[in-house]
Amino acid sequence: MQMVSGRTSTRGSMNTTQTDAAERAAELLASIAETRSRAAFSELFRHFAPKLQSYATRQFGNEQTAMDLVQETMTNVWHKAHLFKPDKGSPSTWIFTIARNIRFDLLRKNKKRKDDISADELWPILSEQNDNLDDGYSLDNDVLMQEISQYYAQLPDAQRIVIEKIYIEGKSQQEVSDALGVPLGTIKSRTRLALKKLKELIVNGD
Repeated sequence: MQMVSGRTSTRGSMNTTQTDAAERAAELLASIAETRSRAAFSELFRHFAPKLQSYATRQFGNEQTAMDLVQETMTNVWHKAHLFKPDKGSPSTWIFTIARNIRFDLLRKNKKRKDDISADELWPILSEQNDNLDDGYSLDNDVLMQEISQYYAQLPDAQRIVIEKIYIEGKSQQEVSDALGVPLGTIKSRTRLALKKLKELIVNGD
C-alpha cells in the first residue's frame, strides 16, 4: 500500500509518556485493524518510521536498504494490525519484531553480504540489548527467544547452556566458567561455535 502522511485524529498523541505512547499505539493498531483508518496509520507511521530508520541504518549501514526495511515493516503493520494482541506484548515490541524478521529476509537475499554477516547481526540479543533505543522500544528477550527457537534448539547442549547463561541470564563468560566448572577458554570456544552455528542456520533458513 502507499504510505500516507496526512493529518490525524486529535483524540490523542503519541508524543507523550512511554506508557501513554504505548496505549496510544495500541489504540491506533486497533483502529487500523477495525476500520482501516489511514489517519491512524499516518500517526503510527510518523512515530515509528524514524525509529525504524535509525535501527535499520545501524544494522545495514545503507540508507536505501534501511528505507526498504521501514517501508516493508510498516506495510506489514497495515496488513497485519489485526494480529496484534495487547496482552502478548507492547506495540513497539510487536512492530520491531516484524522489522527484525524482515531484516533477516533482507540479509538472506543479499547474497554478496552472506559471508560478511557478523554474529551480532544474527543473534538479536547481542546487537540490540545495548542499542540506543528508547526503553519503550527495546526488544523483549522472551519474544526474541521464541523467534529463533527453531534454530536455538538445534545447538548442542553444551553450547546452548552457555548461550542461555550469557544472553538470557546476563552472566559474563568468567561467571559461566565458574558456575559450570569449565575453563574460560572452553566457554569462549563454545560461545564462538554456537554463534557460528546460529549464523549458518539463520542465513540458510534450515
